[in-house]
Amino acid sequence: MQRPILTAEIREGVGKEKAKKLRAKGLVPGIFYGPRSQTIPLVIESKELLKALQTEAGENVLIDLELRKGDQIDRKVVMLKDIQIDPLQRITLHTDFYEVAMDEMVTVEIPVHLIGKPEGTKMGGILEQVRRVIQIQCLPGDIPKSIDIDVSPLKIGDSIHVQDIQVEKAKIISETNFTIATVVPPVVEEKVVEAVVPEAAEGAEAKEKEEEKE
Repeated sequence: MQRPILTAEIREGVGKEKAKKLRAKGLVPGIFYGPRSQTIPLVIESKELLKALQTEAGENVLIDLELRKGDQIDRKVVMLKDIQIDPLQRITLHTDFYEVAMDEMVTVEIPVHLIGKPEGTKMGGILEQVRRVIQIQCLPGDIPKSIDIDVSPLKIGDSIHVQDIQVEKAKIISETNFTIATVVPPVVEEKVVEAVVPEAAEGAEAKEKEEEKE
């Protein structure tokens, strides 16, 4: 799949006040860094950033980042390492882009998607997804969008663990004994029955008779 292209201008000034002015203009401050490059402060069009991230590649999308300074353009392959979003205004506050080499392994977290309806749910069981991401190592070009797991054969009491799955062209580095999904028995509500204590009942009956005599 063709990588999205994102243009970023190299910014000179840094600081909270300058970042605030950039956001007011619809721009997003950020940084570019990597093992082979120095850290560079950037500024990106907010609309262009959202467009680049809205792809089928998911959270681990590879982006061709064009670093511009005047007439000079330098293109880097990057991944979005971090993004800060204002929880109230829902605007992007800051982004971090990490440079990747296409011939070097990267470590990423891939979302786990459960597919199918377990056999155990037909008998009242409840499907529980215990782990929602798995950490893997692979080449940047082999990063999967998700890890799809078929849970339809699971009966009540059955589980799928990390050690039960394989990811093509990738090495799983999460703990293998972790449970990914399980079908648990249905919850049975216990009925509480109040027991009548014989001594107490006899005492109450005797008291009633005394009151009747009076």
